Amino acid sequence: MERVQRPHRETLVRWARERPEVLVLSADLTASCEADGFREAYPERFFSLGMAEQNMIGFAAGLAREGFSPWLHTFAVFLTRRVFDQVAMSIAYPNLPVRLAGFLPGITTPGGVTHQAIDDVGLMRLMPNMTVLECGDATEVESVLDVAQAVDGPVYIRQLRGEVPRLFDAAEPMALGRARVLGEGGDVTVISSGICTEEALRATQALRARGLGITHLHVSTLKPFDDPRLMQALGSARLGVITLENHSIIGGLGSAVAESMAELGLGKRLIRIGLRDTYAHGASRAYLMREYGLDAMALVHAVEELAGEPLDIEESALAEVRLEALRPSERSEDL
Repeated sequence: MERVQRPHRETLVRWARERPEVLVLSADLTASCEADGFREAYPERFFSLGMAEQNMIGFAAGLAREGFSPWLHTFAVFLTRRVFDQVAMSIAYPNLPVRLAGFLPGITTPGGVTHQAIDDVGLMRLMPNMTVLECGDATEVESVLDVAQAVDGPVYIRQLRGEVPRLFDAAEPMALGRARVLGEGGDVTVISSGICTEEALRATQALRARGLGITHLHVSTLKPFDDPRLMQALGSARLGVITLENHSIIGGLGSAVAESMAELGLGKRLIRIGLRDTYAHGASRAYLMREYGLDAMALVHAVEELAGEPLDIEESALAEVRLEALRPSERSEDL
């Protein structure tokens, strides 16, 4: 599997070269959110507003009203929880084209509850006019800029940083409102998003080897949530549906799927894999995913529950887990 180092940093510089209207705003986390390359390339288009995120939202709203395209870079918790009212009233209500790039989604950080955005999708989904996107690999990190820029209104992005795997062909970029079909089968439908798609891919081959038909879809557009292929996959699952997300099961992907199934009148079993009404500890991503049941084995156990029988799949039967290589320069970065 290809691993790409800091894909957002390099892509942003190239992408913005012929877009003079694009401005980048940072809240004292410039290198930590990979906006340092933009700052060096286009210093006159970069604004560091310090640790004053609420003020940054108002500043961005003013820039958008003057015809600029502001891209805000900070950690997801600070772009959603801390500035919720400012985003709602200054950006979402007037439907301004402001792009909110939130880094460290969910348990991608060892920083504990102050830095782990486990409720950001729920907060942004309930806001009128807001589009919500989530990157799952390097291809989507590189292509989300075009997707977000084309939206006529505000966009919130769950963005990845550092070393990011390439799960999807670079020639198949992210598309607004379109899920990626990663496998088809008639027994169980698996819907995954973000970093959890890699975990789902680790398990699906072993599940199919046990004779189960698995439909697997990767979702990068969490709002709007109306892809016809996704709705069809929900209806065709004989045993039931499983969602897998790096977020609380309340308000995120699992809630979006539950809402859709209820509205479609689908009398099928739904198992939501994610954080179950709890905060997470500070630890490595691999430890947290295992500890809170967001990994490939959690998916295996959920399929066993739907099938009503043990599948006798051991950890050794799953695809190899990706080991993250943390460079010395990144160890000093903010959590």
